[in-house]
Amino acid sequence: MSNAVYPALPGLTFNVTRVPIWSTTTKTAVSQREYRTANVSYPRYSYKLSYEFLREGGAFTELSALAGFFNARNGSFDSFLFTDPDDNAVTAQSIGAGNGSTRTFQLTRSFGGYAEPVFDPNGSQSIYLNGTLTTAYSIGSTGVVTFNSAPGAGVAITWTGTFYRRVRFVQDSTEFNKFMQNLWDLKTVELISVKP
Repeated sequence: MSNAVYPALPGLTFNVTRVPIWSTTTKTAVSQREYRTANVSYPRYSYKLSYEFLREGGAFTELSALAGFFNARNGSFDSFLFTDPDDNAVTAQSIGAGNGSTRTFQLTRSFGGYAEPVFDPNGSQSIYLNGTLTTAYSIGSTGVVTFNSAPGAGVAITWTGTFYRRVRFVQDSTEFNKFMQNLWDLKTVELISVKP
């Protein structure tokens, strides 16, 4: 499990696909009544990226940066950190309320009324108690906030900051296409999130 960060390169097209993936077991009785079991409490995400150009030559090293990153991960073997271009930050996101005894809270992010955990914070985060910035806490590598002392009963706990998704490459191979001198493209990069 690597903490290497997927490179941000200028040739990325706007055709970025993000697909939430759930896991449900469905059984149908003889009467045709269905019984469903949710196997997970939050989804995995699949991403498809496409690069119109990757330059290589002179001061430009985009091709080698991406190819080197892929090879350093051994294809789909190793996970890494990815910044979703459109879902990577929160402002005043609620993570709970104090009860006077609980000291640990998981960072979360809401999207359209659905909240899920954030396991890979990016950089420094700001934690607020009833809207007042506090520094009496630590954040672990999996996004767990531990306060020095438990927030009082009813104290609203929020955070503002950025986060990554932990992903891996879907395939063990990728196809770079040279279409002009020192210019390459990569039609599809497929990533899938992994759970800690």
